[in-house]
Amino acid sequence: MEVILREHVDNLGRRGDVVKVAAGYARNYLLPRKLALAVSENNKRQIEREKKVAEVKDAEERSQAEAIAQRLGQLEIEIARRVGENQTLYGSVTSADIAQALQVKGFEVDKRKIQLHDPLKALGETMVPVRIHRDVTAQVKVKVVAEHG
Repeated sequence: MEVILREHVDNLGRRGDVVKVAAGYARNYLLPRKLALAVSENNKRQIEREKKVAEVKDAEERSQAEAIAQRLGQLEIEIARRVGENQTLYGSVTSADIAQALQVKGFEVDKRKIQLHDPLKALGETMVPVRIHRDVTAQVKVKVVAEHG
């Protein structure tokens, strides 16, 4: 079944693309969530109108995301953890910990946007990518230090 996407859908396409999908996927997921429309002349014209409005909105969101990415790139987060002998960590630093540390610094970032493949399990500095926008990713310096006390 061919549909026109109204929104960007990861691993499928961008807004305005005509894509071929399984009928069940369109019927049960894309159409009820208003992510796509069936292919027809009226729908094509409607998508073109929506696309123009969305492009302006996207450009604005992207510029805001780039400004946030610039500020995040200059940020250095320090997270203290208990350590045992030989400077090994008890536990690890997860994306939720990083999100919480960013929140303390005044940045509301969803933990799912923090692209940490594995939790940090060692002391030291690590650059962690944070996806702010579909096309904008910031690098945040996370420093794991020993907790004193």
